[in-house]
Amino acid sequence: MNFDYDESQLLFRASVERFLDGSDIAARKAQRAHPGGIDRARWQAMAELGLTAMVLGEDKGGLGSSTLDLVAVGESFGLRISSDSWLENAVLPVALAGAGLPEGHAVIDALAGGEAIAALALFEPQGRHLATPRGTTVKPSGSGYSLSGDKTFVIGGMAADWLLVSAMHGPQPALFLVAADAPGVFRRGHRIIDGNIAAEIQLRGCEVSSEAKLDLDWSAVEQVLSTGRLIAASEMTGLAQRLFDDTLVYVRQREQFGQPIGRFQAIQHRMVDCYALVDQCRSALIAAVTAGDAASIAGMKAVVAECALQIGREAIQLHGGMGTTDELEIGHAHKRVLLLSQWLGDPASGLDTFARDVSRVAA
Repeated sequence: MNFDYDESQLLFRASVERFLDGSDIAARKAQRAHPGGIDRARWQAMAELGLTAMVLGEDKGGLGSSTLDLVAVGESFGLRISSDSWLENAVLPVALAGAGLPEGHAVIDALAGGEAIAALALFEPQGRHLATPRGTTVKPSGSGYSLSGDKTFVIGGMAADWLLVSAMHGPQPALFLVAADAPGVFRRGHRIIDGNIAAEIQLRGCEVSSEAKLDLDWSAVEQVLSTGRLIAASEMTGLAQRLFDDTLVYVRQREQFGQPIGRFQAIQHRMVDCYALVDQCRSALIAAVTAGDAASIAGMKAVVAECALQIGREAIQLHGGMGTTDELEIGHAHKRVLLLSQWLGDPASGLDTFARDVSRVAA
């Protein structure tokens, strides 16, 4: 099988990388200084490139991009260490809104066109990595619903115009579209490890209309989140490559005892190990794209996360510990890997999911 990107994917990826070329340290700091951590003008420019509409079908005004298209772009976001929360606030919210709201809904058009931003309010303090709601409930109220509960780690939640909130609707979980400034919604922002801003959200009798409930089975929601894990792994693969590349340049330049440290055999062995880990990331990613099932993707994300984290640790040590600061690109890259390794499930939960599926098949 041919696992290379085709010409159209390479061309679009090149366009994305040209857009992301300015993602240096100063640009990231400036972007995160905007309200909610998102530069609206840049978000609109990203929409004009088509990045916010990739997951929508062409019949809905989107690009109708394939999973491999999304993986290719995700890797580019990693290579450029982008601070744009494309995956968290564009790909997944637009995919869920596009699938669960009526065709032609104004919110779908606004999200795809970059005029509005949405955030996923799925996780709860008592649920850790579980997207399935436990403490957030919904009950009938007038002609609509009333939502109550607490949500945590809502990335982009302070900049969002809309929230996609998970809640137990009777015995089944469901998603609801909630205006971020609706009465009964209380938000508190905080910085997360990669420098972006997440929100803690309290819902206290928040009233929504009956049309706010997305017409989605929870299995469809899980499928979209599985795609999100795949793209997160592709971004971590790009970040792992960037960490390796920057460290290779550094060890060729940094001198000790009158010669570059890259000439020392011990350093060469460690760089070879990192090179193998980058290749392992890409191989695991290819295997998961080929398999396509949720358990394989969860296991793959765990493998990619562990490999990328190890490369990051080596990069920091080979830079003499400076990589822990925000003054070097590798510090930004490693912190983004730390975030993505935990988001939508940490390595341990991903491997548990994969192991349960293997045991079920074997039985």
